[in-house]
Amino acid sequence: MRGEPVIEPGRHEVLRVLADRVRHGSRPGERQDGHRVALAIEGGGMRGTISAGMALALYESGVTHAFDAVYGASAGAITAAWLLSGTPEQLSGWAEPVYARQMIRPSNLLRGRPVVDVHNLVERLYREVARMDFDAVLANPVEYHPLATDVRTGLSTDLRPHLSGPAELRLALRASAALPFLAGPPVELAGRLYYDAGLAESVPYRTALAQGASHVLVLRSRPAPVAGIGVPVAGPGARPSYGARLIAATVLRRHPEELHRSFLTRGHRLLHDDALLARYDQAVPPMPGPSADGRVPAVLSVRPGPDAPRVGRLTRNGKPLKAALEAGRVAVDRLLRPLGG
Repeated sequence: MRGEPVIEPGRHEVLRVLADRVRHGSRPGERQDGHRVALAIEGGGMRGTISAGMALALYESGVTHAFDAVYGASAGAITAAWLLSGTPEQLSGWAEPVYARQMIRPSNLLRGRPVVDVHNLVERLYREVARMDFDAVLANPVEYHPLATDVRTGLSTDLRPHLSGPAELRLALRASAALPFLAGPPVELAGRLYYDAGLAESVPYRTALAQGASHVLVLRSRPAPVAGIGVPVAGPGARPSYGARLIAATVLRRHPEELHRSFLTRGHRLLHDDALLARYDQAVPPMPGPSADGRVPAVLSVRPGPDAPRVGRLTRNGKPLKAALEAGRVAVDRLLRPLGG
């Protein structure tokens, strides 16, 4: 551990509440402040190495127990599980090329197999090599909420109600990262089919808020846009790419229209999320009024710095991955200013 985080007075409300909980040794199930504080972790394939570095820094700073729930989308769901496992230090494995090459296999395209082999990652590596303590994730008093996209409705879905054991947890990890075409077919869990969470909710803060979170810290895997952002209505920046339209017309052609709509509008939705999250960061409530209990939720995003490496969804090279992990750690270290960091 790196020591208790030091949060300067007057900083964002999310940081104030986290620091107060750490300072008083507050634990899940024993809270006295009346808040529900959530951590939301963005994925994005191997770009999720950045948000994994952020999660690792939270663990090293002793902040994990200050959250009531952790929400993860796609690779962010995998990072969330490691954070709540018995060995969160293994989050550093995101930067190990040997694991990246076990999951990212471009030659599989020639064999008619998924380029992103999430099944191999979860069912072999996480069970036999870099073993994840699935029981510890399920038993952790900090709630684990992996998200995925329901094929039938096209909506973001919290898979927590289906986590009845380790086997179901592994299915949820695979479902959350089942990107169409790249990662193969949808994953079945509890009689429903699910694709990657990113089709409906790339940045999993909306579900956290809908489930009553009063404070949300969001770990972003994308750097902030260079130009100023606003809420887009339409335009070329939000238009689906040719590749996305091709996947919708081929891989998703037999699925319901609701799924097509979610998949093709995710770019627009991400721009909209960027605009709302930017307003939250400035402590300007983007909602029309307070929540049902009279409070406006506080949301703060952590993004990698402008000098962070540009890691792609399919990056396998160890050098940029290690730099990405470190960029995530640095971003959180700067935010928390832990003693001895």
